[in-house]
Amino acid sequence: MDMAAEGKCVAKADGMVIFVQGVAPGDVADIKIIKKDKKFFEAVPVAFHSYSALRNDPFCSHFGTCGGCKWQHIGYETQLFFKEKQVKDALERIGKVALPSIKPILASGETRYYRNKLEYTFSAQRWFENHEQTLENKESRGLGFHIPGRFDKILNIEHCSLQADPSNAIRNGLRDYCLENNLSFFDLKKQEGLVRNLIIRTASTGEVMVIVQFFYVDKNAIKGVMNYLKNTFKEIASLLYIVNSKGNETIHDQEIYTFAGRDFIYEEMEGLKFRIGPKSFYQTNSLQAYELYKVARSFAQIKETDVVYDLYTGTGTIANFVARNAKKVVGVEYVPAAIEDAKINSQINNISNTTFFAGDMAKVLNDEFVKQNGSPDIIITDPPRAGMDEKVVNMLLKLAAKRIVYMSCNPATQARDLAWLDSKYVVTEVQPVDMFPHTHHVENVVCLELR
Repeated sequence: MDMAAEGKCVAKADGMVIFVQGVAPGDVADIKIIKKDKKFFEAVPVAFHSYSALRNDPFCSHFGTCGGCKWQHIGYETQLFFKEKQVKDALERIGKVALPSIKPILASGETRYYRNKLEYTFSAQRWFENHEQTLENKESRGLGFHIPGRFDKILNIEHCSLQADPSNAIRNGLRDYCLENNLSFFDLKKQEGLVRNLIIRTASTGEVMVIVQFFYVDKNAIKGVMNYLKNTFKEIASLLYIVNSKGNETIHDQEIYTFAGRDFIYEEMEGLKFRIGPKSFYQTNSLQAYELYKVARSFAQIKETDVVYDLYTGTGTIANFVARNAKKVVGVEYVPAAIEDAKINSQINNISNTTFFAGDMAKVLNDEFVKQNGSPDIIITDPPRAGMDEKVVNMLLKLAAKRIVYMSCNPATQARDLAWLDSKYVVTEVQPVDMFPHTHHVENVVCLELR
């Protein structure tokens, strides 16, 4: 039995590949087929005969029901082994390009309480775990995470090991306040209920941001909720709220109101300060993001005469991180609000050799853009999971920068893009980085040199 890219184990029977969730390599179990495809089956375990030596005791009481941290039952060293293997398999099987020796994966310094952002949902009809089924007078309202495969059901979370204090205290305290004051929890099917969503952001500086989302305006109730948070949790530096009456709880198109404190918090990295707003993207594992960026900077080998393009720059974190080494850094990102954050982050750090542009990468990155900003010596690219658009790859081939550093959260699409770049570039370094312990996700950094 092996591990697949989605974190499921792979078994074979009668020539058929079977993807099994909720097991570890080496488990001996009876399984039940839950999905059939022409090329593979999907299954779940129904009874275990023996357990793998690779297993660990899960540390979370919600394990097996919650959709997060699905690899808790596997030892961390084993997780790292399979993540590194996932990178190697993707690059070799999909990329099919010449590769150097892949560097050992960089383990996360923290394997619990490493996230700086969590999002919780209020629900009028929560999911009950097995041990709760026999309880009398069960409270149907809850605050927590969506159940996998059930868009309308929320698992009430008592303790989450992903985000450090005061995250659990804020969530549980707010839930109890809302219950005690009989505030209506949101019902996704009926589209009704007052309290809807909670976002908690923390920073390595110790600052905390809390965003509460309401479905409709109830001035007295909203004021009561926000005053409770303000008076109870003095650590909150940014206390915000949203009134969102649309069908989904995404906030990027919503007006955000500041109830107390600032409308942002500060994150720090190597003496640089980064302003994080409610809509800002920032790497979710702050400590490991620093290790990731150091790898990218090392691979880039930037000289003071180099023009650097930072594609998919987000809020300009990487651009500002490498700016002191370069002549000029040009950042491009699709989200206009992120670009405004990137500009502010340059200003507050007195960085004057960065410029940022918002727009569709495939449209922005053209001959006229290069003419105005200079041809890049180094390109750093950190695209979303889908990888780079083929038009963008073709433009990179045309630009022929001496070096490309490709950061990716999806080794499969990264491998595809490396195959496209192979006509002009050779892969010289590969460094997997674990950003999300106890999940199957893995980050990978690749250095490409112009042939």
